[in-house]
Amino acid sequence: MSAGQDFETRSGDAGAEDIVAPLPRITLQAFCETPAVAATMQAAIADRRMDKAHARIQMGGPAAAVEAFRAAPTPNIIVLETVSDPATLVGHLDTLSESCDPGTKVVVIGHVNDVQLYRDLIRRGVSEYLIAPLGTLDVLRTLSELYVSPGARNLGRIIAVMGAKGGVGASTVAHNVAWAIARNLDASTVIVDLDIAYGTAGLDFNQDPPQGVAEAVFAPERLDANMLDRLLSRCSDNLALLAAPAMLDRTLDLPEDAFEQLFDLLRTTVPCVVLDVPHVWSGWVRRALISSDEIVVVAGPELASLRNAKNLVDLARANRPNDSGARLVLNQVGMPKRPEIDAAEFAKALGIEVLTSIPFDAQLFGTAANNGQMIAEVQAGGKIAEAFVQIASSLTGRGEAKRSKRSLFEPLVAKLRRKA
Repeated sequence: MSAGQDFETRSGDAGAEDIVAPLPRITLQAFCETPAVAATMQAAIADRRMDKAHARIQMGGPAAAVEAFRAAPTPNIIVLETVSDPATLVGHLDTLSESCDPGTKVVVIGHVNDVQLYRDLIRRGVSEYLIAPLGTLDVLRTLSELYVSPGARNLGRIIAVMGAKGGVGASTVAHNVAWAIARNLDASTVIVDLDIAYGTAGLDFNQDPPQGVAEAVFAPERLDANMLDRLLSRCSDNLALLAAPAMLDRTLDLPEDAFEQLFDLLRTTVPCVVLDVPHVWSGWVRRALISSDEIVVVAGPELASLRNAKNLVDLARANRPNDSGARLVLNQVGMPKRPEIDAAEFAKALGIEVLTSIPFDAQLFGTAANNGQMIAEVQAGGKIAEAFVQIASSLTGRGEAKRSKRSLFEPLVAKLRRKA
């Protein structure tokens, strides 16, 4: 928060619609005075958005910080909790400033809502003043905003779609949901086909681009906004594709952070990113799921899907305590002659509601796949097309909007070129 902004207190975690960007590779030390704030800080540094940061929490408050940095270099961020009077706090800050390295940011957590104190802190270069009690997302949001440029405040939402098992139609769901977000909700959207060897996004959109996601992954040193612009294949006014080459010319033993740079770039340039995640299990797949803003698990109404979906839902719940839980979509429901698990039983076993159930329709889905079309193009206004719009609305938190005649993708491309 800058000195020009109105003073406000922050308390309680934000709603599911807030997007908090991951922090870069920074160092952070927090000096707390109460167990409650220390516990909140501990929860914050354990969050997925702090994976790159190196953080340490200790007790003692501002006095301990002054002693710690008398002869030691300061980290990128110092978080200070204070329960002392304003004069004592200001005295500690003045002493601390004598040993602070250039570029060190200071965040103060206090227990009084004092406008004059806030102004005094801002004049002394404090980056933010928070009021306890506060939630984990309050801390994460504040730390993130210290490193998000003013021009990139509106961060894009990353939605990861993965099948509970092979053959349940997760890619089809991902592509149709992305289409619905772009067409019905008027949001510029990019589909990223992460199945480099066998991806079908190019086929589903009748595209055969010469370049795509492989170039971004295997040449990360060249990846920038200009290169991303060249790799995107336009599917519609608001929809673009990073297609997979679907070739077996090289194996895909990718490092855990293989897609990290690509995701960070997409997040700052596109309002919505849909990841078509293949049904494999590796370090980079796990990281892609956990680091996404929304996880969609697509399952068939049968036992193997139930078991695997529960594992994915439990994984998300354990590793993303400050995020919304994984969403469940049942696909291929009502297949003739196949015994099925009822949606209510499925939901009860997983402990989450079924977002929607998509009926089995071999004729409709087969026609769309063979023609390189989306369901809404084959059967506009049908119940299945409406189901994809419902999923899109739930994932983005946006109601269905009237489609604008003006392309939202043109300003995106212009922005990418300006940044280049």
